[in-house]
This record gives sequence, C-alpha cells and structure tokens, in this order.
Amino acid sequence: MKRNFFLLLLLLCIQFTQADLLTDITDGKFKPKSLSAIQSMNDGEHYTVMQDDDMIIKYNYKSGKAVDTILDLSKIKKSPLVNIKGYTFSPNEAKILVYSNPQYRYRRTFTANYYIFDVKRNELKPLSENGPQEAPLFSPDSRYVAFARANNLFLYKIDFGTESPITKDGEFGKIINGTPDWVYEEEFVETRHFVFSPDSKLLAFIKFNETDVPTYSMQHFLDSPIRQDELPLYPSVQTFKYPNPGQNISKVSVCVYDDFYKSVKTINLDTSEKDYYIPRIKWTADQEKLAVFVLNRNQNRLDMLIANPKSLLSKLILRDEDNSYVDYDNIDAVFFTPDNKYFTYLSEKDGYRHAYLYNVNGTLSRQLTKGSWDVTNVYGYDAATQTLYYQSAESSPLQRDIYSLDAKGKKLRLTDGKGTHDALFSKSFAYFVDNASTANNPTVSIMRDKKGIKIRTMEDNATLASEFKALNLPVKEFFTFTTSEGIKLNGWMLKPVGFNPAEKYPTLMVQYSGPNSQEVLDRWKIEWEYFLSTKGYVVVSVDGRGTGARGAEFRKCTYQQLGVLEARDQIEAARYLATQSFVDKDRIGIWGWSYGGYMTILAMSSGEKIFKAGIAVAPVTDWRLYNAAYTERFMRTPQENNRGYDAGSVLNKAGKLNGNLLLIHGTADDNVHLPNTMIYLDKLMKAGKHADLQLYTDKNHSILGKETRRHLYQKKFEFLEKNLK
Repeated sequence: MKRNFFLLLLLLCIQFTQADLLTDITDGKFKPKSLSAIQSMNDGEHYTVMQDDDMIIKYNYKSGKAVDTILDLSKIKKSPLVNIKGYTFSPNEAKILVYSNPQYRYRRTFTANYYIFDVKRNELKPLSENGPQEAPLFSPDSRYVAFARANNLFLYKIDFGTESPITKDGEFGKIINGTPDWVYEEEFVETRHFVFSPDSKLLAFIKFNETDVPTYSMQHFLDSPIRQDELPLYPSVQTFKYPNPGQNISKVSVCVYDDFYKSVKTINLDTSEKDYYIPRIKWTADQEKLAVFVLNRNQNRLDMLIANPKSLLSKLILRDEDNSYVDYDNIDAVFFTPDNKYFTYLSEKDGYRHAYLYNVNGTLSRQLTKGSWDVTNVYGYDAATQTLYYQSAESSPLQRDIYSLDAKGKKLRLTDGKGTHDALFSKSFAYFVDNASTANNPTVSIMRDKKGIKIRTMEDNATLASEFKALNLPVKEFFTFTTSEGIKLNGWMLKPVGFNPAEKYPTLMVQYSGPNSQEVLDRWKIEWEYFLSTKGYVVVSVDGRGTGARGAEFRKCTYQQLGVLEARDQIEAARYLATQSFVDKDRIGIWGWSYGGYMTILAMSSGEKIFKAGIAVAPVTDWRLYNAAYTERFMRTPQENNRGYDAGSVLNKAGKLNGNLLLIHGTADDNVHLPNTMIYLDKLMKAGKHADLQLYTDKNHSILGKETRRHLYQKKFEFLEKNLK
C-alpha cells in the first residue's frame, strides 16, 4: 500500500512538472545558448561579442578574458541609439557599422537605420539621413560604404561624409540593383549582390530586371488603409514578383561602377544561355579578375567566369555539370588564395560531395578530400599552410565532425566523433568554437585550438540540461530498417512515458523529406514530440530517399519525380512500424510542415488505408504553384517534365485521400502561397472528401508569434487526440 502511494505521488509529480511542457516547448524554453554570433578580429587572437544589445566586448581567444569594451552606447554623448541589433567592423577595425530598427521585407532582407561608430573618437554618426539603408558594405580600404535603398545603390565616402548615387534606374517591380528579388533571397540565400574590388576603386553588382516576371498578390486583413474605430475595413494588398515554374524569371546582368569616372558598365558574359541565374559574384585577389558564377536555368551546369572590369570581357574557367542538378551551395566553398594562384571548390563528380583545389586558370591541381561520405561544410582554406578546414559526415550520416587536411594529405579530426559539431574559426585558423550537441545533450560550446585540443568550455548549458533531465522524459532511440525495395533508411523513435512493450500505442510520424534535408541527426532538437510522449504517443522520424549526407545517388534519385519516392518511403516506414508489437497499426498518423506538409498529403493519398490521421502545415499541393528556382532545380520546367509534375501533384489525387486531415496555412505566406491549400480544398470537395482547416490571419510561412505558436500546437494536439487516440 505504501509503495503504491509513493508510486502515485511520483506520477503526480511528473505530471505536474510536465503540465506546461507544450507551452515551454513552443515558447523556446529548451533552446540552448550557443556561441554563434562571435566575430573574429584581424589578429586571430581576439574576438568580439555584442552584449545586452548596447555594448561590444573584446575577448581573448586563449584566456577567454574580456580585454576591452569597444563600444558602449551609455558612454557616447547624445547617443542617437539605445540599443543595436547587429554590427560589422571595417577591414581596418577603426570603424563599426551598427544598426537598429530592422524592417524585414521577407525572410532575410531588411532595411534598418545604420550608424558608423568611430572607435578612436567614440563617435556615432548616421550612415545616411535620406532614409533607411540595406546591406551596407565597407570597402577593403575602409574609406567607403556602399549600400542599397529603394532598389538603387549608393556610395558613402567616410572621409568627406558625402553620399552619392551609383545607380538611378531602380524601380519597384522592374529594376533592382545589388539586392535580390524574391526568388534569389529565398532560394540562393543571399541578401547582398555587390562587392568591392581589392583596391576599393570599383564596385561590381548584379542588376535584376524583373519587369516580365509575373506578379503575386496577397491580402493583409489586419493592415488596412481605411479603419473605423480601429477596425480594419478593407484589407491591404501586397504585390511582388514571383516566378512559378516555366514562367519568366528575372533577367540578370553584372555591372561595374568606377568611382573615378562615375560610370557604370556591363560585363559581357561568356554564356550562350538565354535564361540563367547568377547566385554569387566574388572578387579574386586581383582587381582585374572578377569571378562570376552562372547557373543555367535547369541548374545542371554551373560556370565560373573570370571577368575583366576594364575590357568587360569574360572567360570560362570552370564548368561543373551534372545529370540532375549542381548545388549552388558549392559556390560558398570557393576560396581564392591571396597570391591568386589557386581556389577551392566542392563537387559531387565522384559521387560524393568533396573538396578540390584548382589552379586559377581552371585546371585541377588535386582532389583534397576522398571517400564514401559527404563534405557538408567548408570553413576556409589557410593558404599559408595549405590546410583545408571542413565539416563532414565521414563517421556517420547521423553525425557531423570538424576536420583539417594539410598539404601532405594528413587529416586530423578536430572534434570528438560524437553527435553534431559546427565550428566558428578565427581569421588565422588558430582557434575555433566547437558548438556540439547530441540528441540527448544540449549544445556545449568549447574553445579549441587548430589541432582540436580543448582550451576551455565557454557555454555548457548545464542549467538547461538539468532542468530537462528532471522531466524524466524518454530519449530518442536511433534505428535502421530495410524497405521492400532493399533501401536502408535511418530513423529515430521516441517512446511514451511509462512505456510498456505489451501495450499498443498510437504512433505519429514526423518528417520533412525535402531534397538534401535531414531530420534524423544526432543533435539537440526539442520539439513537441516530447510532449506527445507524455500523452501516450510513440513518435518516429524517418529520412527517406532524397535526404542528405548519403552521397549524390541517394540524394538525387528523386530528380524529376519529386514526392514519388519520398512518399513511398514514408509509407514503407509506416508498414515497418506496424510490425512492431507496441504500435497500433490502425492508429498511425503523419505530419509535416512545408515540404513535410506536402509529403503528409501525398503519403495519405496512395489509395491505401495506412494513415488514420495527418496534419499538413503550409503544404505545396502542386509544384506548378511553387517558385521556379527551387522547383526547376529538381523537376525542370512543366513544359519539359509535365508527367513528373502530374505524378507529384496531390491535386489530382484528392479522391484517393484516406484518413482524417488537418490543413493549416498562414494567409500571408509569401513562400508557399495560400492558393495551394485553397485549390486543394476545392479538389477535395469535388471528390467528396473532407479536411479540417485552420488559417492564421496575416501570418507568413513560419506562422510566428508566441500566442500563435501556442494555439497552433494545441490545435494540432487536439486534432490528434480526436482522430488518433
């Protein structure tokens, strides 16, 4: 009797501590602290950190001690700012650009009020008095700042305090100079498309002509131009250029501004392509050699051209071709050596993503990394020691480690081989911050030297680890199974609190499934599956074909047939789970967001009764409704691959939907547009099918907001309780 009393008391305590678990998760309580915002200084021995939004503190890498306060807003006379949101040092570190009041356009680009801080004089002056600025950039000699405003570029001369326009033809919906259109921002993940020459005399930039790109419009119901007693009477309408597959994309060109002549000239690109992308431009160490990266529209050929800004001629130096697509991310691994003799590059030409060293004329010097594993990031190349620093999945697709590789081919693993590691290197590569976590241990930030030797722990998240451990929640268990097609797939499983192998539990599958994505990683990621484990659910995630870190063949086998193999693998995973003694095969559900939402619907639309319930948040329902750059990378255009588009569309499979479905969408989603859901609902109605619907007013693709997130996850939980329990 006494034992039963204490057992009951223990269960009540556990329930009490878990009562607000879902709210804690959606509020971000279990998000670890990590040192991801430090900036290395030129000497490689010090770094800076922004503190309390009003100070920039200088620290020593080796000792970890604060050695100077570089900026303190409280000590600036008549400071126009009370806080800052970010900062950038000038190359000579004598000036700092700081900003406040960022106003985001979409997910990444924003305008803000920028100020130049003079370190020696302790003075803070506005970059411009003529309106907010965007993406400012110091020149290499630290005497100029180029920035964008209202689709044009401007040059600010620090020595004279003068501002002058570089371009004047910028116009909304037509011409953009130096900053991205919607699709470049979203799909090529870049907010600045201009760069100074090494001698600071020239500025190269990309000009976007989006005049012929179709326009998308969406309503904002709470932002009304006409209000009565604070009630919005008429919704406002936001319009922007958004190219769907097969439609016109922006015409792009590379221009060079010469401040001496005050002239803008256009580079003659050595390409025969009619439609193409220029994801990046980079200046080499030679001011007469500008690297221009041209990606054809189908994105299966990437050219690196070297352009001469004086003659305006360009020459093909490197061509990377693939039977499916070339990942634009490879460009970010290009590092030109200071002597301008070599550059690094990533390629999948041997079946795995590996690093190569090329002569600047485009001839291959040597392959740097080799093996049946993928390089997943390149941090830099130290030309002085000819050493490459990179991250890879060499030990396991489920893990990430940091390595160095020297000129003699000597490879050194710099991290411990456990979990997922990411690095922030000093400019000299003498030190790096190792941000490491596992599925069951939050991020620990460790300072290491270039040989991987631990110097000290900078952040251990001990309090978070202790608080989470006190909840006595289950831990993720990793597993592998083989499908009926002989494909080995990786997964993790979270069993319910008080798990009894003799019982049968409802099971929810969580996945994303998009190209080169990964959900099954040994890393700290606390989401609502832990809450579900306290409510008697088994939660499982499986990475199907098309996901990352398993080589090019596995990653690209979904080419021109997005959704087909991925859905098949999620169905196979459900069948595998149904064979487990503790899984109730009649109560298996699936959910996902964005691509994962698309996959949820597709997996439920095979015609088989496999999933009892599903939740699709912001789903694509037909790839013809998504953007050109992403979709055509994997599918080509509808004109070339109409059969593939049909095969992956859920619109023409509405009649095959089985199970209860909850659709969720933000009405102001600029990424996956609301018509995806609305058209699908119409198809369901005509097919005699039904789905529940939850809309979030004026919310974008991320559906953010504290109260919104609480409501969203409570809604999902209530749906599962009704339809899966």
